[in-house]
Amino acid sequence: MKSLRHGEFFGQTNETLNFDGVTITDTEYTHSFVDWHYHENPYLTFLLQGNMTEGNKKEIYDCSAGTLLYHHWEDAHYNIKPDVFTRGFHIEITEDWFERFHVPKTQVEGSFTIKNPAIKLLMHQIFKETKLNDDFPDLSVHQLLLNLFDQLSNQKSDTKKKPAWVKQLDEILHEHFTEKLNLVELSQTLNIHPAHLSRDFQKYFQCNLGEYLRKLKVERSLQLLNEFESLSEVALECGFSDQNHFIRCFKANIGVTPWKYRNILK
Repeated sequence: MKSLRHGEFFGQTNETLNFDGVTITDTEYTHSFVDWHYHENPYLTFLLQGNMTEGNKKEIYDCSAGTLLYHHWEDAHYNIKPDVFTRGFHIEITEDWFERFHVPKTQVEGSFTIKNPAIKLLMHQIFKETKLNDDFPDLSVHQLLLNLFDQLSNQKSDTKKKPAWVKQLDEILHEHFTEKLNLVELSQTLNIHPAHLSRDFQKYFQCNLGEYLRKLKVERSLQLLNEFESLSEVALECGFSDQNHFIRCFKANIGVTPWKYRNILK
């Protein structure tokens, strides 16, 4: 089984950045099939464009633009890519980085897909920071990456403690976030009191219900910016009331307007 060294990925890497133990690559995937392999360092894969399938010893993921995967040390996996342009943004982290920033190496383990919109929006922010060409990208990247690992750790540690309704609610929100949702109806579906849902949502999702829905909508819009020329169409497709509301929410979560992010992505 092939072992990939530091900074090595299959495909055509078009940009590589190094920030004190963090290696960031922007790579076009050119192989239709990549056999079982592993990497010497843990890393995050963020699919910017295209599609691929990834399998590990436990699961198989059908990945489209916006998919975020975490791979721990030497976790074996394989990849299959259809005949479409596919581009990935990778963040590889060395053991020195974990030690320097006092992040336990066992804080996050295994290979898995990340669906939390707050964490995925952090990846978009890191991507944005690497493309702005300002004087302090390393500071921004380290800060955002520490925030990301903190949220990942909380998410993993809380999984066994969460009541069943939390997972059920998250599935409902991911599936119906473009629709007009009602707190009472959600409570009835989950068979819990509206006050209970309202009170405990912040505890399990680290934000209120409205904020979480806005994050889901913005995260979805980031996948559609290259599919629709009109921002009004993107806003409508993602469930925003109008284009202005979409632009405000987008900038609040990403730090730039949709137009600027679209240019960064290109």
